[in-house]
Amino acid sequence: MFDTISELLQNSGIANMSFKELVMIVVALVFLYLAIRKGYEPYLLIPIAFGILLVNLPLGGLMSPPTDGESGGLLYYLYQGIDLGVYPPLIFLCLGASTDFGPLLANPKTLLLGGAAQFGIFSAFFLAIVVGMSPEEAASIGIIGGADGPTAIYLTSQLAEHILPAIALAAYSYMALVPIIQPPLMRLITNEEERKVKMEQLRSVSKKEKILFPIVTTLFVSLIIPSATTLIGMLMLGNLIRESGRVPKLTETLQNAFMYSVTVILGVSVGAKATGETFLTWTTIVITILGLIAFAVGTASGLLIGKLMYKWTNGQINPLIGAAGVSAVPMAARVVQKEGIKYNPNNYLLMHAMSPNVAGVIGSAVTAGVLLSFFG
Repeated sequence: MFDTISELLQNSGIANMSFKELVMIVVALVFLYLAIRKGYEPYLLIPIAFGILLVNLPLGGLMSPPTDGESGGLLYYLYQGIDLGVYPPLIFLCLGASTDFGPLLANPKTLLLGGAAQFGIFSAFFLAIVVGMSPEEAASIGIIGGADGPTAIYLTSQLAEHILPAIALAAYSYMALVPIIQPPLMRLITNEEERKVKMEQLRSVSKKEKILFPIVTTLFVSLIIPSATTLIGMLMLGNLIRESGRVPKLTETLQNAFMYSVTVILGVSVGAKATGETFLTWTTIVITILGLIAFAVGTASGLLIGKLMYKWTNGQINPLIGAAGVSAVPMAARVVQKEGIKYNPNNYLLMHAMSPNVAGVIGSAVTAGVLLSFFG
């Protein structure tokens, strides 16, 4: 009896747990706390954190590859969707079905604000090169500046898979911290007079324009930057499904059930790569710091271009909307609205901010395509 109990304990996870596995389990529990208690990106952070928890439980074998006569672990097979670059484009398909490009079409000059936010990507890229990262790693770190989790996961899975857990967690952490990081930068870069600017109501965009936009955009971007076709194509397909008005059930499914299903699988799969050996490294710390710099520079660049547009248009553009040039849709636009209304209670900036916000989604996908064409 004693021998049986002793053997059971020796073969248990408790007896075989390493210090790094214990640390990662604590990390997973902290992320679960932040997601559930604090509400930080819960739709993705909960599955990511639980994936971290599962893969670091000793002897679970959830990420074990198949061997002769034995199948692999569940998470090993789910992860193939990331390894093969399937899940992020599916997220873009759903995102396209949820996005209204009307504000961008109504005020196309704000496309510059979405483009300006991409400066954060390239600033972090060059900083990463300076601190000794490879070009592939630097590109993966830089894309965090676009505040677009699926794009960051897609590019990293193609260029530097070994740092994917750190990239994914950094990208989604900074997306969740948009309401904390952006307002101080807004107040630092803009003055009170600029923040009070009330923008004119956007023009009405026709149905024809909304239908032509995803088709023309796909043709233009794909012919110029073929490596961006996967993400842009799926984004625009989802948007065309939405704007066609012919398949409302499909639109509803993409916006809700399918989006959440893919998000859960994507999150668990990303978390499943966060073992102690891959995550508890100096590289993870560097990625976290450079990711924050990328996000801050992206926000600041959008605000600075917003200030220039304020001057060019004789005060018709509120520079606060430049902060929404990052791809955190629609959180960044909501932060702009919340900040703007503090200085002018009649200031309704949400729809104006959505224009650079959705432009940022396109911009980050195009930038990822450019980086992939150089380093892929």
